[in-house]
Amino acid sequence: MSALSLAVRDSHTMLRRNLLHARRYPSLTLNLLLTPVMLLLLFVYIFGDVMSAGIGAGGAGRSAYLAYLVPGILMLTIGSSTIGSAVSVSMDMTEGIIARFRTMAIHRGSVLIGHVIGSVLQCVMSVVLVGAVAVAIGFRATGATALEWILAVGLLALVSLALTWIAVGMGLSSPNVEAASNNAMPLMILPLLSSAFVPVDAMPGWFRPIAEYQPFTPAIETLRGLLLGTEIGHNGWLAVAWCLVLSALGYFWSTSLFNRDPK
Repeated sequence: MSALSLAVRDSHTMLRRNLLHARRYPSLTLNLLLTPVMLLLLFVYIFGDVMSAGIGAGGAGRSAYLAYLVPGILMLTIGSSTIGSAVSVSMDMTEGIIARFRTMAIHRGSVLIGHVIGSVLQCVMSVVLVGAVAVAIGFRATGATALEWILAVGLLALVSLALTWIAVGMGLSSPNVEAASNNAMPLMILPLLSSAFVPVDAMPGWFRPIAEYQPFTPAIETLRGLLLGTEIGHNGWLAVAWCLVLSALGYFWSTSLFNRDPK
């Protein structure tokens, strides 16, 4: 068997393993999914009227703010979902299964590839579920063409891939599962400090650079432009650049940690 076919076979096996774990132990996924859904309902039904006035659409009420909010919530869903990847990788590293895999004739990188692909699929499924809740309470992607929908899905998948690699590195570098969960919390906190809930221009001057010069804001603004027809500007290129940089950084960080000889 060639090296490529061996890698594909073993990666497929590891992917099945991770998906089976997610199906048998759904509590972690459901807990991480609950946060964006609760924030969506809270900000729409409790703060919707006030927040819509803050974005210059007070006359439209909650519906205007719902349209503004959903792209940010979808990105928050990805950040929240990838915490599960850090926890899952840390569990494998601390419970001894990786040591067992190292003694077996399997492709070395297939373990990480299985985790990454499985996490991206779970992120996409989580986005679909949260998106369904948003549609159920009134969200509509006004004027989005078929090409824009394809680009939006591609952006969500690319962000999922980038954040998953970072989460895998966090899981590998953590001494235990609790530390992995805590270390990955910035992936859920950063969307809260972006343009997900209010425009950057409405933030205090000292805080604007924090919201503007981080990976989530250009990704959210790009998704917002694709779904709602708002101006994207340079945010599209920035979002793709951030994803590529984070993917490369997470990949090399994760593989270097995984290939390190155990102590």
